Amino acid sequence: MTTATGTRWARLGLARSGVGPLLALAVAGVAFSATTATFFTADNLSLLLDQSVVVGLLAVGQTLIILTGGIDLANGAIAVVGTIIMARHAPGQGAAVSLLAALTVCTALGTASGTLVARLRLPPFIVTLGMLAVVAASGRLYSQSRSYPVDAALLVVSGRQLPLGPIALSHGVLGLLLVYAALWYMLRQTAWGRHVYAIGGNQEAARLMGIPVNRTLLSVYAGAGLLYGLAAWAALGRIPNADANAYQTANLDSITAVVIGGTSLFGGRGGVMGTLLGTLLVSVLRSGLTQAGIDALYQDVGTGILVVAAVAVDQVARRGQK
Repeated sequence: MTTATGTRWARLGLARSGVGPLLALAVAGVAFSATTATFFTADNLSLLLDQSVVVGLLAVGQTLIILTGGIDLANGAIAVVGTIIMARHAPGQGAAVSLLAALTVCTALGTASGTLVARLRLPPFIVTLGMLAVVAASGRLYSQSRSYPVDAALLVVSGRQLPLGPIALSHGVLGLLLVYAALWYMLRQTAWGRHVYAIGGNQEAARLMGIPVNRTLLSVYAGAGLLYGLAAWAALGRIPNADANAYQTANLDSITAVVIGGTSLFGGRGGVMGTLLGTLLVSVLRSGLTQAGIDALYQDVGTGILVVAAVAVDQVARRGQK
């Protein structure tokens, strides 16, 4: 009974995700290639992929949480704290120790949010909003309002380029693809994945059917925290400098990628492949509009309209299924 119900939710979520973002990505790519001379070049495509790594890792963690019916407003701040821990302690403690410490702290922060949501049943929005304030302020205090340059090879390895044909792919891009492939498999082929969809569809019904709701929610938030730590590692590969004021809109960027990628903000529908396409679409739009000379403020307006439109479409689809 539990497996059948979970499979139904998984199929519902997987069927919806992917087609729309793929078509939008293709249309945007063709449009910018036709209107700008530099968009469809090997160097620009390589840069575009590199720019997608950090938000892509934040977005895949965000996807897991949104699939359960939650949301995480603190993911960008958690990643920034991870960069500060790595950069500040690498000179004295070594790169490997500082990396492990950062991943542990990020995972612990995600677990803390999950504990409040699962055990105390507090609203995820309120929990992560509070976590955002605490973590952002703590990061500034911990960094002493300084930035920390990084030169340890291990901490910047994700930025190294691998020439594969005309487009150079970085270690970070390859790692991002591996993470998405692994989570796609886990959501589609494992009982844990079916439980995630079932909880997002109806948490109380999932609980009554014997699904370990609390344990699954804790694993989702802890796993998301680990992914935020990986995003911090990737961020140092792109810019080898840790700054507490960096990535201030990363939480909104990750939510944008998830929503545009077809995952429902109401939980239970969507998937990581749609999020990957959503991440690429956001990067393509920003790159193409920048090369077309569109002011960044207008780009933010356009992105906001896309998010609202995607949520509106999702709401209409939900009403049509009732």
